[in-house]
Amino acid sequence: MNQKNTAASTADPEDVARFSAVAAEWWDMQGPFAPLHKFTPVRLALIREWLGDHFALSETDVRPFDGLKFLDIGCGGGLISEPLTRMGAAVTGIDADPLTIGTARLHAGQTGLEIDYRACLAEDLAAEMPGAFDVVIASEVIEHVADPALFASSLAKLVRPGGAVFVTTLNRTMRSLLFGKLAAEYVLRWVPAGTHDWRQFLTPEELRALLTEAGLAMAEKTGIRFDPLGDSFERSSDLAINYAMLAVRPESA
Repeated sequence: MNQKNTAASTADPEDVARFSAVAAEWWDMQGPFAPLHKFTPVRLALIREWLGDHFALSETDVRPFDGLKFLDIGCGGGLISEPLTRMGAAVTGIDADPLTIGTARLHAGQTGLEIDYRACLAEDLAAEMPGAFDVVIASEVIEHVADPALFASSLAKLVRPGGAVFVTTLNRTMRSLLFGKLAAEYVLRWVPAGTHDWRQFLTPEELRALLTEAGLAMAEKTGIRFDPLGDSFERSSDLAINYAMLAVRPESA
């Protein structure tokens, strides 16, 4: 596990600057975040299914998350925050970059959605609002942070006892190096070169260990694969490149 600095902070200044440079392009379907737009449907499907099972929610309700407080960490321009809000959740979205938060606020305002967007770090919000959320989302974030252990600890502190934490990230394998890093950045040019540092990718075993050490219990996991024929992402039994996990905070915690 590579960490770029030794300070007690999850912020990686290089990554924050890299995303800040393209902050205005979050909602450009052909821009640098186009892969995340394609990735969003499978993320939402997993969130709805797994949280529906965990909280015993309706499978048919168009607003299944009514009454639940969600935190979207590393929310970017709001690609997950907005649909979760439409599904009834009271969403707080945080990001380390103020320009990105500005883009998220602008787009939410244009679409008439009320989302509490804040420019802050997970560990700072955890100190301010411990146990404040029913669900904490950290999708495609932990591979960018400077201190994964502090980040995992912050996730556990932010979710209430009985609540759930949903994480997606990239595995550290040769296949993820070839396809998730080199092909995505230099061949297909899905994302700008330098977006990912393969050394910061976590294996499922490493992520599970971090979450367990933070006091969370593993509940679900699945792989996610890209279907080139459908030009979309779908769940898979193969965790070698992308994968998702759901962990819960025990009621007694």
